[in-house]
Amino acid sequence: MADQFKEPMNTGAREWDAETYDAVSDPQFEWGMEVLERLELRGDEVAVDAGCGSGRVTAELIERLPDGHVIAVDGSAAMVEKAKERLGDRADYLVSDLVELELPAQVDLVFSTATFHWIGDHDALFRQLRALLEPGGRLVAQCGGHGNVAELGRAIAAVAARREFGQHLTQAKGLWNFAGPEETEARLRNAGFADARCWLEPKPVQPPRPLEFVSTVTLGPILDQLPTEKRQSFAEGVLAESEQPLVLNYVRLNMEATAPDA
Repeated sequence: MADQFKEPMNTGAREWDAETYDAVSDPQFEWGMEVLERLELRGDEVAVDAGCGSGRVTAELIERLPDGHVIAVDGSAAMVEKAKERLGDRADYLVSDLVELELPAQVDLVFSTATFHWIGDHDALFRQLRALLEPGGRLVAQCGGHGNVAELGRAIAAVAARREFGQHLTQAKGLWNFAGPEETEARLRNAGFADARCWLEPKPVQPPRPLEFVSTVTLGPILDQLPTEKRQSFAEGVLAESEQPLVLNYVRLNMEATAPDA
C-alpha cells in the first residue's frame, strides 16, 4: 500500500471545498505572491491563471495588469465560482482540466501556483500550455516538487494500510506528481519551450488548523474514495501518525520558460 502513494497519477479535475480552501490557504497565497513579485510585466498582457483556486492570487495578478486581461481557469467548478464571487467582471472564467485547456486565441502569459503537482502527465500538460502561448509568451509557475511533504506521505500510507480504510482504497495510486528541476526542464524543452529554468525551494509550514488544512488541501483524492462517515477518522489518523506539532515540509518547484519567437 505504501508504494501507491509514491507513484504519480492523473487524478483529473475534481471538486474542492472552495470555502474551506479559501480560509486555510494562506501558505499557498504567500507562495503565489512570491512568484508574482518576480514577474516583470508591462501591464497590458493577456494572462491565464492556470489553477486559479478561490481567486486570492488571481486578484493580485489582475492588479498588476491594469491594461491587460486575466482568464481564471480551474478544474473545480466550486473554485471557479468562489473566484468569480471574489473578482466579479474583472476576469473571464473557465472550468477545465488544464491538460485539455483550449482558448480562442493565444495569450502572453500562463501563470500558475500550487496546481501542477495534481496532474500526472506533465509532458501532456506542458505541450498544451505551450500551444496556448504567443511567440515570446511566458510560462511562470510553481508547484510541489521533489521531496514535498514526504513525511506526510508516509503517514498517509500507514493509515491507508489499515483494513478499515484499505478496503476502499484498492485502486488508489499516488496522490501527487512531485518532479525535480532537471526532469522538468527537459520536459519543458521537449514540449517546445525555450530558456527553461527550474529550481526547488524549501517552504515548511505549521498550519494553525491542521485537520481542516490536511483534509482540504492534501487529502482530497483519497477522502473522495472513502465513505463519508470514514473521512474525518482517516484525516485524524494521518495527523496522529505525524509528528506534533504538525510541520509540513513543503518543497516548491519553480519553473520559468518562454515560447520561442516566431
